[in-house]
Order: sequence, then C-alpha cells, then structure tokens
Amino acid sequence: MSNAVIQLLVLAGIAIFLILRLKSVLGTREGFEKPDVPAETPDPRLSRRSFEVIEGGPDRDITDHVPEGSDAAKALAAMKRAEPAFNVTGFLQGARGAYEMILMAFEKGEIEKVRAFLAPEVYEAFEGVVKDREQQGLTVQAEFLGLRELTLAEAEFDNNTRDAELSVRFTGELISAVRDANGTVVEGDAKAAKKQRDVWTFARKMGSADPNWQLVATGG
Repeated sequence: MSNAVIQLLVLAGIAIFLILRLKSVLGTREGFEKPDVPAETPDPRLSRRSFEVIEGGPDRDITDHVPEGSDAAKALAAMKRAEPAFNVTGFLQGARGAYEMILMAFEKGEIEKVRAFLAPEVYEAFEGVVKDREQQGLTVQAEFLGLRELTLAEAEFDNNTRDAELSVRFTGELISAVRDANGTVVEGDAKAAKKQRDVWTFARKMGSADPNWQLVATGG
C-alpha cells in the first residue's frame, strides 16, 4: 500500500471522529428552536373578583338627569318597571324635537299640524291665542335658532293608574316678530334673537300601545 493511500485513510478516520464528537456536543436539533422562557408568576393582586361585573348599581339613565334617591328618580324607576322599554335619555331627545315643532307651529298659527301631541285643554288655549291674533290682523315671523338648555325638571308617576308626567325645562333661542296688517313690527324684532324659556309637562300612560307623549301644561 502506497504512502498516499495510507495518508487518505488516516485523514478520513480523523474526519469521522470529529463529526461524531460534534454531534455528541451539539445534539441533533433541526431548524430554529426558541429558548425556554420561565413561566411568569401570576400577580396576586389580580383575581376573579377583578373581572366580576358589579350589578345592582345606580341606573345611569336616571342619575344622569336627576339626583339619585330623589322623588323624581323613584318615579322614573317606577316608570321603567311599568314599561321596561322606557328610556329617559330617549324621551328627552324626543322632547327636544317636539319643543321646536310645537313652538314653531304655535308661532306660525299652524297648531292643527301638532294637535295629536297636545292635550285638549292645551290645544284650546293655543287655538284661542292664534284666533285672537287673526282677528287683530296680526302675523308672526319666526325662526328657531336652537336650544341652549334642556333639562328634566320633575317626574311623577301614579302606580295605580300608570299615568306618568315629566316636566322639561327648555331655553330656546329664536327670532320672532309680530306684524300688524300694514306689515309694521308691533312686537319682537325681526333681526335680533331672543331667549325663550319654558317649562313644559308631558304626560302618557306607561305601557300604553300609543307611544306618543302629550303636552299637558306649559309654564315659564
């Protein structure tokens, strides 16, 4: 056997030895393996109690509008028991639209359009004013500019009859001018805005199939 062949056999033996040695040190992992991460110790301050929903607290739909525990709050809660779908915030949104609609109908002498939203005695009072203006030859120029205040002033509920009354305080801003038959302004100002302050009381029988509230009283 030549010296060259002997040298190749020796080198091959050394290479095999090194490969086996490396495998014993490095192991046989394939691809990328993430290092082991120690498990986090749970925070003792966090418990099941932290995620429990607190029930039986104050009804924000009521306490956002009247003091908690007040007579008005108790009346509103009774209304909700009589009619679970009733919502104070939703009522006030409806009252906002009703105020502008009824006020402008009255100013323009068009109260017949809103008759369904007026109690008979309120309709008669409005109608009397409108007819009196017509007899004097007066007309009203009016433009509603918006509401500056809308708050729930009072709430009453009769558990026996299920009759509910809600009084709302409005502060509106409008332009209103009364003109005589010649077109002369005799009241108000056709160019300057004025504040209109009212307290209106709406009534309805809770649980009734008719969802509409009626205006039963007006005041300042």
